[in-house]
Amino acid sequence: MRVRRRAVAWSTALAAALAAVVVVSAGIGPVSIPPAEVAKIVLNAAVVPAGVEFGTAGAGPLALPGVEFAYRSPFAFPVDDVHRRIVLLVRLPRILLAALVGFSLAAAGTVMQGFFRNPMADPSIIGVSSGAAVGAVAFIVFPTALSTTLTLPLLGAVDVGVSYGTGVSLFAFVGALIAAFGVYAIATRHGRTPVATLLLAGVAVQTFLGAVISYLQLQAGESLRRIVAWLMGHLSGAAWSEVGVTMLVVPPLFTVLLVYARDLNVLLLGEEEAHGLGIDVERTKRILLAASALITAAGVAFAGIIGFVGLIVPHMLRLVVGPDHRILLPTAALSGGTFLVAADTAARSGSAELPVGVVTAAVGAPFFVYLLMNREVHEL
Repeated sequence: MRVRRRAVAWSTALAAALAAVVVVSAGIGPVSIPPAEVAKIVLNAAVVPAGVEFGTAGAGPLALPGVEFAYRSPFAFPVDDVHRRIVLLVRLPRILLAALVGFSLAAAGTVMQGFFRNPMADPSIIGVSSGAAVGAVAFIVFPTALSTTLTLPLLGAVDVGVSYGTGVSLFAFVGALIAAFGVYAIATRHGRTPVATLLLAGVAVQTFLGAVISYLQLQAGESLRRIVAWLMGHLSGAAWSEVGVTMLVVPPLFTVLLVYARDLNVLLLGEEEAHGLGIDVERTKRILLAASALITAAGVAFAGIIGFVGLIVPHMLRLVVGPDHRILLPTAALSGGTFLVAADTAARSGSAELPVGVVTAAVGAPFFVYLLMNREVHEL
């Protein structure tokens, strides 16, 4: 119970800090908006079910009885309409996507450091980031028309397709998963996946995929600038659809990781000791790897490669809350979201917008060196 109370207390405080940073960030930009007005705009946009309406769905002979839920906001604060549009349509999707990406990278980094018992591990160690980069860069260099016309009974011809941006994200997501499960397949023999072999397989696959990315950049021509921007991490142009897709993926996978936080604690003792304490080691490793790969892929698919979030945030929180993953995992994830929102706010606040990956590296690398020089990152 004491661990649970500590986890709830720390998570509540960090969730409040994340909410405060989101509100402040939404007010920063070419048009400055006071935090109090941002809070009113967000509260006005929150809706709750207000009733049920009965009607019909479809047309002609296909019309069927339908039920629709009516929603309304319990708040009606007076706000400037221009400010409302700026916050809800421009800034808030980007900020929430940054929070979700930072949340997923920090959660995956915490699990990877515990899984490999290596303080230098981060989400890219099993090839997820490199695989995503190959998928995205390949689509940018050789764009494929992902559209077609289907003829369906009763509906006739229906155009089905995805936009260019969605295609890049889709290829990045698929590339990340192929790379991660390729590393797992290489390292697995007779149903066992030694951690050391998995680590070396990840390094080998990352090196190979790095060569593929370099070759594709040579073939890029006029697309090279777009490739560099994607590889340096970006959140500009984020849309509510991207936030919605990420929301569907990240919370369920994080719940899976949280369920296995205690098993991750036991794995730190060693695989033989964990087996002796009743842990199904290989099954736990498969679940942790799959969930970490998926949650990382969901983050990098829309935002590109953003380094250091999954590396330094777990270390920072480990110094504060300790090594117990039942507390460390949720606190690191919330702090990762806060860190990336703050970094992206700094990236877009100058005279010229910077890729957010530049800001995270500029802040993260010196801080990590400081931790190393003070011998804070030598063990988990």
